[in-house]
Amino acid sequence: QVQLVESGGGLVQAGGSLRLSCAASGRTFSSYAMGWFRQAPGKERGFVAGISSSGSGTYYADSVKGRFTISRDNAKNTVYLQMNSLKPEDTAVYFCHADATIAAMRFMMGEYDDWGQGTQVTVSS
Repeated sequence: QVQLVESGGGLVQAGGSLRLSCAASGRTFSSYAMGWFRQAPGKERGFVAGISSSGSGTYYADSVKGRFTISRDNAKNTVYLQMNSLKPEDTAVYFCHADATIAAMRFMMGEYDDWGQGTQVTVSS
C-alpha cells in the first residue's frame, strides 16, 4: 500500500503558477498510476489529472487541459502537478491518490476512503 503526502500549495494571483508535489512511501510506487484531484468549498471532489505507472500516459480534465502538467519521478517516489495560468476557479484543496490505472482512479474515486490532508491552493483575482 502506498501512503501519500501532498505539498506545494499556496496563495497566488490569477495567471500565476504553482507546482504541487506528492511524496509516496512504499517500494511499489512505480507500479501504480497516480492522480491529482481537487475539492473546492461546497463542491464534490473531482479528478484533475492522471499519469500511468511508467509515466508514458497522461489524462487531464477538460478544465485544466493545456494549463496543468502531471509528471512523476519514480526514483524519488514523487508525482508532480505543474499548474500554470491559474484561475480563481482553480481554488481548492488538492489531493493525490494511487490506483492500478488512470481509468480506475477516474471511476472509483468516489469509493476511496483513505485521502490525505491535501494541500490548499488559493488563486486571487
